[in-house]
Amino acid sequence: MALPRKVIAIAGVGDLGKYVCEELLAAQDLDVIALTRSKDHNWCTNHKIPIYTTNYTLLSLSPILNSTHATTLISFLNPPHEEYFSVHATLLSACQQSTYCKRFIPSEWVGDVESFPLKPEFYAQTREPFRKLLKEQQDVEWTLLNPGWLADYFLPLSKTHIKPSEMFPLDQQKWVASVPGTGNEMQSWTTGRDIGRAVVELCKAKEWEQVTYVSSEWSTFNAALATVSNFYSREIPTSYSSLSHIQEQLHEQPDDEIAQVREMAALGCLACPLEKTLRQRSKYFSEIQFRGLGALLQYAKDVDFV
Repeated sequence: MALPRKVIAIAGVGDLGKYVCEELLAAQDLDVIALTRSKDHNWCTNHKIPIYTTNYTLLSLSPILNSTHATTLISFLNPPHEEYFSVHATLLSACQQSTYCKRFIPSEWVGDVESFPLKPEFYAQTREPFRKLLKEQQDVEWTLLNPGWLADYFLPLSKTHIKPSEMFPLDQQKWVASVPGTGNEMQSWTTGRDIGRAVVELCKAKEWEQVTYVSSEWSTFNAALATVSNFYSREIPTSYSSLSHIQEQLHEQPDDEIAQVREMAALGCLACPLEKTLRQRSKYFSEIQFRGLGALLQYAKDVDFV
């Protein structure tokens, strides 16, 4: 007799969420549903993903989770900072009250949150209070999934779901780089596709750790930019901002979120801890063939879309 299929609910599909949805759709024993504020979500419709509209109140979420028999809730929501805690606390409450949905991955998707729990500052204000709430309850199993940078930021825009970010040192459109620190600080990056596959494996896993890391590759921005430059046979004009200069900027403008993330890069906060990440790779992700940057660039050249 076949086991019942697990239903994974995605809150706020977004760019990275599209890779997760695609991999969930490809999995043989998992189904996916999308929670959105609007029924007009063409990408989900085109991929035949059931859409459930919600205003992210408990009254709205509970019937959806129960009627769909969702077993896991994954959030890609990135609301205004003052709303993050309340929205995610409601998602957690909906899981607690749900008959079946007893697993939750909140919206984190950053770097080494154990060594640097208060970086960036806007995470200290939003994620850290919610992490404490998660630890205070035992009704719902949860994990904070962190991949470092998205490796897709190195790709031509037409090749990936991931849109450009002002926080990333390489501007793919202007083909210039502004690197925080010396460029020799260790970083992690993970492809969107690898993250999607990692989420699938986590959904199948029997138990979770409270913090999970995934990384396609550890490297530095200097090495990565050299790889990209050599691959495309074109120069990438590169400037550098020292850690002290970035911190001076933050002293003058403490709410500058781009500077906060650039400080993280200069401090190495976005490098997933090597030993733990490799241990978890063996534990959870041994079936995944992770793509480093060189392999990703070649793959993107060979296919229409990664």
